[in-house]
Amino acid sequence: MSEQVHNRLAVVRAERKVSRQTLADALGVHYQTIGYIERGQYNPSLDLALKAAKYFGLPVEALFSLEPFQPLTTEIYGDNGRKQ
Repeated sequence: MSEQVHNRLAVVRAERKVSRQTLADALGVHYQTIGYIERGQYNPSLDLALKAAKYFGLPVEALFSLEPFQPLTTEIYGDNGRKQ
């Protein structure tokens, strides 16, 4: 059984205003594949993960990880970003 690959694909895609179809076309996959990856129902191949990272101009580890991602606000601001 393979380990789940966690991802921020949906967050980055929404931030950049890229539709699933547009991303799928750029990566050469079906748009439903993007949805499966975003929901954690399908682990992308290394090739697909690298293509996605290149498309967004990000390091692959900014999009995919074997460990769950911390919320972006925690990563950016740490505990100091919490409102009291």
